[in-house]
Amino acid sequence: MADNQFRIEHDLLGELPVPEHAYFGIHTLRAVHNFPITGTRIYAYPDLLNGLAAVKQAAALANGDLELLDSGKVAAIVAACEEIRSGKLHDQFVVDVVQGGAGTSTNMNANEVIANRALELLGHERGDYHHLHPLDDVNAGQSTNDAYPTALKVALQMAANRLQGSMADLQGAFQAKAQEFADVVKTGRTQLQDAVPMMLGREFGTYAVMLKEDQRLLAEACSLLREINLGGTAIGTALNAHPRYAALARDHLSIITGLPLSTAPDLIEATQDTGAFVHLSGVLRRIAVKLSKVCNDLRLLSSGPRAGLGEINLPAVQTGSSIMPGKVNPVIPEVVNQIAFKVIGNDVAVTMAAESGQLQLNAFEPLIAHCLLENLSHLHAGCLTLTERCVNGITANRDHLRAVVDNTIGIITALTPHIGYSQASAAAQEALATNSSVADVVRARKLLAPDDLDRILRPENLAHETTAKVIH
Repeated sequence: MADNQFRIEHDLLGELPVPEHAYFGIHTLRAVHNFPITGTRIYAYPDLLNGLAAVKQAAALANGDLELLDSGKVAAIVAACEEIRSGKLHDQFVVDVVQGGAGTSTNMNANEVIANRALELLGHERGDYHHLHPLDDVNAGQSTNDAYPTALKVALQMAANRLQGSMADLQGAFQAKAQEFADVVKTGRTQLQDAVPMMLGREFGTYAVMLKEDQRLLAEACSLLREINLGGTAIGTALNAHPRYAALARDHLSIITGLPLSTAPDLIEATQDTGAFVHLSGVLRRIAVKLSKVCNDLRLLSSGPRAGLGEINLPAVQTGSSIMPGKVNPVIPEVVNQIAFKVIGNDVAVTMAAESGQLQLNAFEPLIAHCLLENLSHLHAGCLTLTERCVNGITANRDHLRAVVDNTIGIITALTPHIGYSQASAAAQEALATNSSVADVVRARKLLAPDDLDRILRPENLAHETTAKVIH
């Protein structure tokens, strides 16, 4: 490659040739060399890039208000940030998502890309930093230690909003199935043994209720992310920032993002504290655990088609075996199970990263960012996939479900108030020993009048539907 295809940039360690076409600079290039860790570059998380661009745009506007940056530089920085937030230049954010330095490399990458694009807009060459500098101008009034966590909090709220939407879709799908199956009686199970009857609609309705509860908890976790430390600079003392900068930058950032942000009352505490990230991680773990349990249920209820429970049918979406013709597997619940396992593992990583921070800064926020953004992305995709490729297409094996109820020993519980526990136990034992139905044994023993027996064993009475309604 010819020399004119590079530009030479300098830092405190010396100089490096930077590809002439690149919008990033020497600090980014060193980070690329230093951290060949996961192979996942920060452009994999567009929300983080958009959060960074929003923070830099808000900072430039605040510095312009304070007359610390001239209007030409402010306009160029704002225009560059808006381009990034529209999806442009994302391929220039090339540092590994996991990095040493508490996110400094990510912040440097953003500063350099924004500066070089702003230079172009001002009619200068990339790397011609004496006209507009990545650190003196784009990073003015900031440190990685306030800009990076603020950008991350913005990014997490963006991603969480999408997860809220996909969870609502999944909740709606389960609620629709609850209504579709409202008249289908089945046998409930505890500890994988026959229990009392219930309606299949109630079983699916509980999944909708679970999702609604977790959406509320996710919203509460996001509310903690609205408190930011922007303006605290290095350790929260606001060194090098104008006294009015924090409030101005916050207000601009709220307008840019549409989020009701607030400045932490104690910026030193806020700079070292990662509690909001830990709390969000815990809520995501809870969502994952409960989604996985639901998927376990779906796989179990659909097991068979002839040698399992066979109560419901999941949509067939692909061939299940390379050796067994006709086999179809519950691949959609299986993939959501695996998403849950990953989320739970990432929660452990977030916990350890948060616990390992020292004194005025947590150096491990890049790992926290990677885990939380990955979890939100995976759960969002998992909910969408489960809704569209599985739950919407579930059908019930109604005749089989009713036959199982008629033959189960569990229905004896509904008769206990009428014939007593001892008589009910004896009838249950005889039914098991003779492979008879409970109803036939009760009739043969003349423990109840036929009309009373039929009334008690009606599906709505068996499932106690008069008092156990689906919660909307």
